[in-house]
Amino acid sequence: MTSSSSVLQAVQPTGALDVERIRADFPILNLKVNGKPLVYLDNAASSQMPQQVIDRLVRYQTAEHANIHRGVHYLSETATAAYEGARGKIQRFINAKEAREVIYTRGTTDSLNLVMHGYGRAFIGAGDEIIVSQLEHHSNIVPWQMLCEEKGAKLRVILCNDAGELLLDDYRKLFNSHTKLVAIAHVSNALGTINPVKEMIATAHQHGVPVLVDGAQGVPHMKVDVQDLDCDFYAFSAHKMCGPTGIGVLYGKAGLLEKMRPFEGGGDMILSVTFEKTTYNVIPHKFEAGTPPIAAGIGLGATIDYLESVGMDRIAAHEHDLITYATDAFRKLKDVRIVGTAQDKAGVLSFTVKGVHPHDVGTILNEEGVAVRTGHHCAQPVMQRFGIPATARASFYLYNTLSEVDALVASIHKVQKIFG
Repeated sequence: MTSSSSVLQAVQPTGALDVERIRADFPILNLKVNGKPLVYLDNAASSQMPQQVIDRLVRYQTAEHANIHRGVHYLSETATAAYEGARGKIQRFINAKEAREVIYTRGTTDSLNLVMHGYGRAFIGAGDEIIVSQLEHHSNIVPWQMLCEEKGAKLRVILCNDAGELLLDDYRKLFNSHTKLVAIAHVSNALGTINPVKEMIATAHQHGVPVLVDGAQGVPHMKVDVQDLDCDFYAFSAHKMCGPTGIGVLYGKAGLLEKMRPFEGGGDMILSVTFEKTTYNVIPHKFEAGTPPIAAGIGLGATIDYLESVGMDRIAAHEHDLITYATDAFRKLKDVRIVGTAQDKAGVLSFTVKGVHPHDVGTILNEEGVAVRTGHHCAQPVMQRFGIPATARASFYLYNTLSEVDALVASIHKVQKIFG
């Protein structure tokens, strides 16, 4: 077990991370899979949890557990203080103007659906248009298709080039008097492309159009300042940033959240109820019906403590070193295609091996202890753009090492030997 001070010690005087010290915080990284040391490269799907966050969850369950907001006894007040304290940490972490602009959700998908139901169904109608991109995860496509089907609205799509970069000139031409919302990913989960969201938000605002950013792959890997971006909504999940599953966040500008309809009805989201009328609670509680995942929310607060103690800029720099090293190594591999070669990329390396289905690649890598994701990554339009059904995807985080990249490359050689 380590303490937060050990994390601080993991930041070397030069500013670089002492990755071995970081790794000591993650007990799961000591596992062996098929007799080989685990090489965990599936972080875009879900990242691992440090001991500090695990300890915080255990402390809540063993000494603080109670329902929040409704009790006047010690445990309820303790749990409420910790849960709302975590909301304050989230506010500071993304630099939201106010804590009430931070809505707890079940995750990014839940956040995006909240905007669709609460904002889209109220303010988007027949003939209106919503702009999304070709790089979106299904969770930022399907809700808008459902809304278009219900309202008679239309989806417009920003296409990408062969490198996986959005065509910004085409994006600017998509706006017209019918455009009501832009919904875009900060970082492509399938390719790792970092989209120029600040510039894209400014373009949308020139037309008076609000912007929702899917930040599931953004917040875990770089410093995000929602006021600097000037986004109207920003959504992310805890489990992709070393936190627990079942908890996520929707940031929204207070003025917009106040205009929105609640997504779900129930306890905690009301001020008063009679059989004639319900008066809704103020934000953020208006959108948080029922008993929330209290432990997970407190765990998210501990996760933010951990990431801040390491430093988001240092994490981003470390991941840049990893993706640069991995890309150079993969370019030397015969019959291996990197899918997604954008100039500005996060730590995601999608690839195919000639003559081998990605699922077979993943299976053989698993035999070597290397965990990657295979499939369409819930981004089938991306696969269609590149004329492939699926890829294998290695995704890096703060605890990965250059030697793990070497292990991945060695495992690819084994795949080619078996299928060669």
